Amino acid sequence: MRPPSMTRRLNAHRQGARPLPWIVAAVIVTACGGATDPATSTADTCVGRADTTKAPLTDLRSGCYLSFQGGLYPSGGDSLPSAHLAAGVAAAAQIQPMNVNGVPSANGKYVLVSIGMSNTTQEFCSDGGLPGTCQTTSFVSQALSDPAVNHSTLVLVNGAAGGRTSDHWTSVSSAEYDRIRDTWLTPLGLSEKQVQAAWVKVANAQPTRSLPDTAADAYQMERQIGQIARALKQRYPNIRQVFLSSRIYAGYATSPLNPEPYAYETGFGVKWAIESQVSEMAGMVTDGRAGSLRYDTGAAPWLAWGPYLWAAGTQPRSDGLTWVVSDFNPSDGTHPATAARQKVGAMLLAFFKSAPETQCWFLAGRTCR
Repeated sequence: MRPPSMTRRLNAHRQGARPLPWIVAAVIVTACGGATDPATSTADTCVGRADTTKAPLTDLRSGCYLSFQGGLYPSGGDSLPSAHLAAGVAAAAQIQPMNVNGVPSANGKYVLVSIGMSNTTQEFCSDGGLPGTCQTTSFVSQALSDPAVNHSTLVLVNGAAGGRTSDHWTSVSSAEYDRIRDTWLTPLGLSEKQVQAAWVKVANAQPTRSLPDTAADAYQMERQIGQIARALKQRYPNIRQVFLSSRIYAGYATSPLNPEPYAYETGFGVKWAIESQVSEMAGMVTDGRAGSLRYDTGAAPWLAWGPYLWAAGTQPRSDGLTWVVSDFNPSDGTHPATAARQKVGAMLLAFFKSAPETQCWFLAGRTCR
């Protein structure tokens, strides 16, 4: 007999959910039902282990939630697989100052843009605004006041906006990309050809199906991230890297906008989309839900996790992160108040300053070439 977790994933596949890369002989299956990285796989990490309740993916690692393995990357790992890291560093090496025509220029610029909804814009900058007008606790303001950050050729553009849920970003012809061009890039003397990196944090409004439902929002999220990645590559031809984050905690939510467990489970949608690219680049079949995400053919930019933001409320995760009631807007318990915006901004800043695949273009006095 199949383990129950494997049967669950097989049934999900038959009903149109996320394709199962473990049907390919080259892939080793974990007892969670998740596929492992063939280059780094070890013994079945979930054999004989019961599912846990919600736990941060970074702490869950090779453990299981509803038969889905944790960790940010394949095999329950929280670090980039070596080949994917090497590709990310190579992608960073292509980021360089360009003029508005996309031609390399010593006097040019390159753009890191945010993509997403209200939480994203509030954490990245504010409810709206160009660099210099962002809330002081936001990522942009923290970065602009940090002397270690590149303030000469790097431009931070807040493309995210309130109400712009995942479906607003899936089409290359979306009015949202026009808005970023006309409202932010052009007034700054920039063009879409200068956008070379993005932070993407998206969610769906009022989800109603959670895992392991075969129509769960997490599956929809994986598909939408694939569509967004391809749209970004078409809209911004010189984009090299996309960093993804999932939701912060939503256990204090008082509205159906995006409560738990959906906020937590968006992490699986992000994880699966990134794993899909890793697997496809390793020669495995294209994930039918995420679609082709090859960066060597120009189908999509290179994808990876940015900071992982979820923690189980006041229960500290391994790095000490917690979320308390006062971190959230009292009107809905969902949107980040000033304290939460500062936390996320600081995590974003620390990530871009320390990641080997971002330091060369994010930090001052560095060069990617």
